[in-house]
Amino acid sequence: MSGTKVLRSLLHELRQASPNSCIKDNLAARYILAQYKKFETTDQQLCKARNEAIFLGQTYLTYLSSQRNYTELYKEFHGRGERSVRDTADLVGFKLPTDPK
Repeated sequence: MSGTKVLRSLLHELRQASPNSCIKDNLAARYILAQYKKFETTDQQLCKARNEAIFLGQTYLTYLSSQRNYTELYKEFHGRGERSVRDTADLVGFKLPTDPK
């Protein structure tokens, strides 16, 4: 992934994690932008710190997306007390056999 893609993905994840979807005043977004500007390079330069910054950005991106996925799964599958057999079967994707009478 290029640095720009990682930056855009990071800002997208921060926007999703923000309650009001506005990251303009978000301290994390400011810090990330400052770090990307700090390690900005041109085509003529080879910067080892730039590659390290991209790796760190990808690590943050993985963490943020994993946190979002965990929260979604937790909300969906967190125990809400006793469930019926039908609800449990629907939860795991099974169909109950029909009993013809």
